[in-house]
Amino acid sequence: MNRTAARKNSIAWLFLVLAVVACGQSTKPSATVRKPSPSPTAAPTPTPSPTPRVGRFVAATSMTTVRSDATATLLSDGRVLIAGGTAKGKPLATAEIYDSRTGAFTATGSMSEPRAGHTATLLSDGRVLIAGGSGDKSVEIYNPGTEKFSRTDSMFNSPIFQTATLLNDGRVLIAGGGNGGGYSSRGQTYNPSRGRWSGTRPLNDARENATATTLQDGRVLIAGGDRGITGPNPLVLASAEIFNPSTGQFTQTGSMADPRSHFTATLLLNGRVLVVGGDSLTSTTGLLATAEIYDPGTGKWTATGSMTFGRSDFTATLLSDGRVLIAGGGDNSAELYSPATGTFRMAAPMLLPRELQTATLLKDSRVLIAGGNDSKLAELYLP
Repeated sequence: MNRTAARKNSIAWLFLVLAVVACGQSTKPSATVRKPSPSPTAAPTPTPSPTPRVGRFVAATSMTTVRSDATATLLSDGRVLIAGGTAKGKPLATAEIYDSRTGAFTATGSMSEPRAGHTATLLSDGRVLIAGGSGDKSVEIYNPGTEKFSRTDSMFNSPIFQTATLLNDGRVLIAGGGNGGGYSSRGQTYNPSRGRWSGTRPLNDARENATATTLQDGRVLIAGGDRGITGPNPLVLASAEIFNPSTGQFTQTGSMADPRSHFTATLLLNGRVLVVGGDSLTSTTGLLATAEIYDPGTGKWTATGSMTFGRSDFTATLLSDGRVLIAGGGDNSAELYSPATGTFRMAAPMLLPRELQTATLLKDSRVLIAGGNDSKLAELYLP
């Protein structure tokens, strides 16, 4: 079963169809190079030393619950809230807290609804907005002080695999997503001070599994996604658009070179946006190793170095030094992207194969990798 199928199984269960999740380890092609036999008088060719791999992963304590496709949110006090996700294709309502000082996961209050394909957004006041997923328009807020979830105003529709972005004025933008078997172009914003939702102008393209990145000037870049990647009329998008919080409008910007879904987007320290990998109907394997850079000043994309392997449903984490850690997507490999050189370099491998895991940069610069592949095991990346 491919990586996209692992994610789509959770949707199938939500429509009351029994799903069986079997996350297979992806197979990485290895090239065999034939070397000519040396002549009797030729000096022996020295064997190059292997390039040292950067950083290392170490085991962490296990989560309280098996999870894939959960959300992980770094709280203001440095703890991490991990909420929802799936276990064997079934959505979860439970949540837990990771404390980096003790290295322990502990159960916290549960959500009112089981959720997968939802979003979690840290609000300016330190609470966390949990929205959508599981085909439900209900919304709830986690309070770290009380460790409880409480209901708030519901959204206008029932999105799943939508994007959620904290705007500079404290509102949260929800855009797109799947919706009742179709695909949504709806945009809406949540105002925490009023506890209410307001509509925006629609997206130019309905899309789910897109990325949303808040740019340094406060605008939001929405890129890629799909309107189904299986079935009779699959469509993966290369288009991108910009949301302006001042006008509430989405306007088209330059398109990516490759259509992408189930990929990552990372705001670099220089203000540009790195997109990496993903599923694409134009790829012979279905998985992309390519990466592109978006320049907000020109509205254009340019190619940058490619990963060693194609990946989807992996994680990308901006490290404290500006590099980007790429991890998993079906196996245990990891790579580091350097904006200075525009190249990827293999990092030390994870302890376990993972896809649909979470990755969170902690305040001490370590990265917490948790769950995925129906596992409750966690590990830490030490740069």
